[in-house]
Amino acid sequence: MGAAALLGSAGLAARDGLLASLGMTREERLAALPPLPRKFAANETVTIGKTGIQTSLLAMGTGTVGVGHHSHQTALGVKGLSGMLLNGYEHGLRFFDAADSYGSHPHVAEALKHVPRDKVTVLTKTWARDAATARADIERFRSELGTDYIDICLMHCLTEGDWTERFRGVMDVMEEAKQKGTIRAHGCSCHSIEALRTATKSSWVQVHLVRINPVGAFMDSDPQTVVSVIKEMKAAGKGIVGMKILGQGQMRDRQDEALKFALGLGLLDAFTIGAENREEQEDLIRRIGMAA
Repeated sequence: MGAAALLGSAGLAARDGLLASLGMTREERLAALPPLPRKFAANETVTIGKTGIQTSLLAMGTGTVGVGHHSHQTALGVKGLSGMLLNGYEHGLRFFDAADSYGSHPHVAEALKHVPRDKVTVLTKTWARDAATARADIERFRSELGTDYIDICLMHCLTEGDWTERFRGVMDVMEEAKQKGTIRAHGCSCHSIEALRTATKSSWVQVHLVRINPVGAFMDSDPQTVVSVIKEMKAAGKGIVGMKILGQGQMRDRQDEALKFALGLGLLDAFTIGAENREEQEDLIRRIGMAA
């Protein structure tokens, strides 16, 4: 067990699997993880890298299985999802995580009508791969969201190892928008280890949305490899927002383990999880506060 712990996150995942195979309970597996260095709160204020953007530790995801302008969250309808976002706001959550491909802009826009705009962080993502589409997307997104500016705009789902060369036009448009104040920070989400490594080396990337969980579900590589890349990001001063914390539902019955793993990394500025109802949302908030 001690040898596995020395291997970092991959060792923890291996150890967890070993403990499970030995018939240990969920509580016993959780207790076997290293203790957290401090108490955390879902609504505590964090700063995203060097962007100066301050928001809550927990972001409210709107894109569980988000594709084709639909997700589990948008299936709740505009009233249902906006109500859940506002419920989170009442509990101190200040981070709205949206995307064009999730179809969640109208839902976020409705929530924004009821809160001070400068009190929330709005993150969204574009699939644009050329300058003209990127420019049109930024304007369309602002209109759909009902806001003059977007806090964080990301290039969505990058897989190419040479994306910083191939899609330079999109990067330039986003930088222009940042200079104009229509977006506050830009970055990317990656869906391959090659793209993730490239993003880490790019000075253009201010914010990374990174897939991370202890079992390697829906990730760019195994946990040990991804954590090593995240460490490089952190050393470079980049903003890091974790996603797939529950492995797109694979760890839904192991939430405490997944949360403790994410919190214990000491590398994530914030992380996003998509709750599907208010009870689940409030349960996540409670679990983060009780993690130890």
